[in-house]
Amino acid sequence: MSSTPPENQTAAVGDWLPKQLQPAMDMLAAHPLLGAAAIFVSAMILAILCRIVIFRQLRRWLPQDGGGPGSRLLTELQRPVFTTIVCLGLIVACRLALPDSSRVLTNLLATVVLVSWMLTLFQHCGTLLELMSNRSSRFALIDHRALPLLDLTCKMLVILFGSYLLLLVWGINPLGWLASAGVIGIAVGFAAKDTLANLFSGFFILADAPYKIGDYVNLDAGERGRVTHIGLRSTRILTRDDVEITLPNSLIAAGKIINESGGPSSSIRVTIAVGVAYGSDAEQVCDILHGVAVQHPDLVSNPEPRVRMRQFGASSLDFDLLVWISMPEERGRIRHELLVSIYKALAENQVEIPYSKQDIYIREWPTAPGTPEPVDDNAK
Repeated sequence: MSSTPPENQTAAVGDWLPKQLQPAMDMLAAHPLLGAAAIFVSAMILAILCRIVIFRQLRRWLPQDGGGPGSRLLTELQRPVFTTIVCLGLIVACRLALPDSSRVLTNLLATVVLVSWMLTLFQHCGTLLELMSNRSSRFALIDHRALPLLDLTCKMLVILFGSYLLLLVWGINPLGWLASAGVIGIAVGFAAKDTLANLFSGFFILADAPYKIGDYVNLDAGERGRVTHIGLRSTRILTRDDVEITLPNSLIAAGKIINESGGPSSSIRVTIAVGVAYGSDAEQVCDILHGVAVQHPDLVSNPEPRVRMRQFGASSLDFDLLVWISMPEERGRIRHELLVSIYKALAENQVEIPYSKQDIYIREWPTAPGTPEPVDDNAK
C-alpha cells in the first residue's frame, strides 16, 4: 500500500498559504509531527485570542444591551467558534502527520463542527430572532407576535440542512434517503392523521396569531382563562380555578375564539345594569353611579366610567354603568365590589330599588262544609 510522501502532503496543505509562509512549510516537511504540533498549537492560540479579544470587543459594542439577547447570543457563540477553529487546525495537522487516515479523521472533525453549530443554532435561534425583533430598536425586522412561528421554522431548517450536510460529509447520497423518507411519511400520515391535524392547526395558529401567551380568551368549547403556552400540538390555558387545561389545536382552530385581551387596548368593558323606581331623579342616579365608579381604585382612568339610561322598564328606570378594567380575570371581584357600593350609595340617598310586588284581591270567602249559605235579601 503506497502513501503520499510527507513533502507532497505539506505542499498540498500549504497551497492556500501566502508565499511568505512557504519556506516555513518546506522546513516543516522534513518533520511532519513537529509541523502538526505547531499547527495545532497555532490553532489553539488563535481560538483563545478570538474568544478573549474579538468577543470582548463585540460586547463593548452592546453596552445598552446588558443581559439582553445580544449578550446571550455572543456568549453562546463562543463555544462553536472555538470548536471550529480548533477542529480546522486538527484537520490540517492530520493531513500533514497522518496522510493515510486523514480522510476518516477529517470527517469526524467536520462532524464535530457541524454538530456544535447545529446544537447552538437549535437551542438559541430564538435568541437571535428576539434580537432582530427588539422593540426598543428603531430597526426591528420581525414582528414580536411572529416569534414562535419563526422559531419553530428555524429549528426545522437547522435539523434538515444539518442532516443534509452530515450526509454529504460522509459521502452518503441523500436522494435515496429522501425517497425512503417520502414513503415512510405517507404511511405515518395515514397512521397519525389526528396528530398531524393538531400540528397543522398549531402552525396556522402561530401564523395567524389569534391570541398570544398572556392573553385572556374564551373558547367556543366553553373554556375561559389565560393562555400560558402555545405549542404545535396543543395550547395550555390557566382557568380562574387555577387549573391548567390542555386543548388540542385542532379543536381550537375549528371553533370561535373570543380574545378579551385583544383589540387596540388591553382593557375591557364591564357593564352593570341598575334599575331604580319610577319617580327617582334620573340626574341624581347618574351622579351616584358615576361617583361610585370614580372612587374604585382598580378601574382604568382612560376610558372614564360612563352612565347611560337605557329604557323605561316595566317597573323601573333602567341604567347601565360602563367601566373599564385592565385585568379580565378580575371582572368578578370588581363587579361584586361595585354592586355592593352601588347598593349602599342608593340607600344613603334614599333612592328606591324596585322589586317585584303583587296585590291579591279576594273576591269572596270560602264557606265551611255544613254552613248554610247566606240569604240574599235582594233575591226575595
